[in-house]
Amino acid sequence: MNRFMNAIAITTTLILAQSCSLLVRDEGKPISAATHQHEEHSMGEINHREHSTSGAGDEKKALTQAKLKVLSIITPNKSIPILIDVQDLNGKVVANFDIFQEKLMHLILVSDDLQFFSHLHPTYKENGQFEVAARFPQAGNYTFFSDYKPAGQTEQISVLKTQVPGNSIAAPEINLNRNKTFNDTKVNLALSEPTVKAGKEVTLMFKLQDTSNNQPLTDLQPYLGERGHLVILRQSTSLKAADYIHAHALKDAPAGQVHFMTSFPQPGKYKLWGQFNRNGKIVTADFWINAV
Repeated sequence: MNRFMNAIAITTTLILAQSCSLLVRDEGKPISAATHQHEEHSMGEINHREHSTSGAGDEKKALTQAKLKVLSIITPNKSIPILIDVQDLNGKVVANFDIFQEKLMHLILVSDDLQFFSHLHPTYKENGQFEVAARFPQAGNYTFFSDYKPAGQTEQISVLKTQVPGNSIAAPEINLNRNKTFNDTKVNLALSEPTVKAGKEVTLMFKLQDTSNNQPLTDLQPYLGERGHLVILRQSTSLKAADYIHAHALKDAPAGQVHFMTSFPQPGKYKLWGQFNRNGKIVTADFWINAV
């Protein structure tokens, strides 16, 4: 059964502007153009089912564009202020937004090697402008996925690629271990199917225990209005909207567990970030899955 929300339209244009609309290296050379286009899609209609790229559902048109301004040169491990201006396709300010999952905008920031993940919630400053501070842990390529819902419209996903200058560090080998410890929380990831097959629905079951007694957690609280939050990205040489999956927690699950139902649209390796609220402290549990 499809557990996703309504179809999401993906914005086709996202602009990153810094000073004169270019990011600048220390030596003053531009490292990226101002406008990023979804080259994998033509301008117009695309298939997109609630953060899923399975191709089912009605085609939707992009309704807005988001322009991002970075107010200082990006350097590793420094808080960088970012402004996000949302406009319609004619350049008119979009001033009203609907709240979904308790926020007006969700901003997912990842390194392109999927070793870094940050889930941010920009503050709305009126007149279509949002503000947020982002931190980039090291040099390399990064991708933003900005998710927002103009009043009375479908959700829009804007995608931006940027680069932090410097020497990047090679990513470690992929670890498919399904048992991990995150500070005081043990997490086991179990699947409803022994083999994850592309295009087939599967239930992802996060089983959470306290490290002090190995017992199921009893202090789980709702996070963003649900039992948990899950973002999934397919490993790709160039991350795009088609690699992005946003799943929602099922309502019924045993104590200390959070379940999600989703599907992986195509074969490949996927990185999962499950987020859970332990009495006000957010636990982010990351795992890799291979879909065949």
